[in-house]
Amino acid sequence: MNNLWEATAAPPPESEPLAGSLSADVAVIGAGFTGCAAALRLAQASTDVCVIEAEDIGYGASGRNVGLVNAGLWVEPQMIEAELGQENGKRLNDMLIQAPDIVFDLIEKHSIPCEPIRTGTLYCAHARRGFRRLERRAAQLIAGGAPVKLLSPDEAREKTGSDALHGALLDPRAGTIQPLSYVRGLAKAASKAGAKLYTRSRVNALTHDGQQWRVATSQGSISAKSVIVATNAYTASLDSATMPSFVTIHYCQFATAPLGRDLAHTILPERQGAWDTAMVMSSFRMDNHDRLIVGGIGRLDGPSARAHAAWAGRKLKSLFPAVQAKHFEFGWSGRIAITADRLPKIARIGPGALMVHGYNGRGIGPGTIFGASLADYILSGDESVLPLPVLNRHSESFRLLKSCFYEVGATAVHLISDWGR
Repeated sequence: MNNLWEATAAPPPESEPLAGSLSADVAVIGAGFTGCAAALRLAQASTDVCVIEAEDIGYGASGRNVGLVNAGLWVEPQMIEAELGQENGKRLNDMLIQAPDIVFDLIEKHSIPCEPIRTGTLYCAHARRGFRRLERRAAQLIAGGAPVKLLSPDEAREKTGSDALHGALLDPRAGTIQPLSYVRGLAKAASKAGAKLYTRSRVNALTHDGQQWRVATSQGSISAKSVIVATNAYTASLDSATMPSFVTIHYCQFATAPLGRDLAHTILPERQGAWDTAMVMSSFRMDNHDRLIVGGIGRLDGPSARAHAAWAGRKLKSLFPAVQAKHFEFGWSGRIAITADRLPKIARIGPGALMVHGYNGRGIGPGTIFGASLADYILSGDESVLPLPVLNRHSESFRLLKSCFYEVGATAVHLISDWGR
């Protein structure tokens, strides 16, 4: 099965592989949300910027995303301030609150055809105990001035069309998009502003000679004063002792054929995107072609693919019994970079070079915010424009073991769970 977003995305801007020796003010490695948002901001400031992508624009997590544009992270606002300190935590929270506005403003400003719908998102209680988590989160968000609303089971049923939920938290600031179309739109806007895009160009060496960085591929190189590494969970060839580390997990999604119009209007009638409070969480949403998309932890390029696909069918039936999906038309998965505290990291990898990673499954809003902020930092040299303080080093312990634990755990839950009932 194939990636739905690839099948329905707007075409990418023109690009070519890197060839020969070039120079630039800034080299951006990775053409996802972060890299393209950074390139757009830099190009608009008349900065000579090159984007180098190992595959195609949005190939990684950006083009495999669920497509939910949320305000904030998985971590509750108070926990962010407890982890980072009040000043730094408030700075991050305040910037992330603006993320949906910024994303949808960019979509409108650059006429990005990415199926934008801004009717909110739903954090759904998979069981009665999950509703208590929603109550706690709602109290924190409301205390901070967020216009969220806690929904009763009956209200959640009205919003979702499902009898299987025990309430929900509606955030009207949020929305949904076609994520691959969005990142391609950012890349197109960056190219139009003057950024140079090089795809199918895997970076195999990143070195500094004391004055400039050299970003080398098998067919060419770029000399640059500054570097932004925005490869997140798809960092591979650059792995070294100087690079920050993270734990990788996988998230898979399955999409039905387009539902009949009568049935489609009964499921998420306002087209909010949704996810749940289960320990091994799942998500569900509709696209603009009336396909129902369900997702959960798990990889589809390994031995557990069949278990994850079977789970998705059962999960869909438990949520929406009227949907008779004997098979899915699309199925795909992607990698997510997670950190122990579930917070993103900005790390310095050398003079004038930063790497950001660890969105922990919240890539669209934070990726856009962090990318633009990294560009602002390079333009100004002022670290206060960044959402987080810069770390000189970051490492995660037992990475492979933790990655295996998440996959094995998700597989076990998908095999034996009764879906929270």
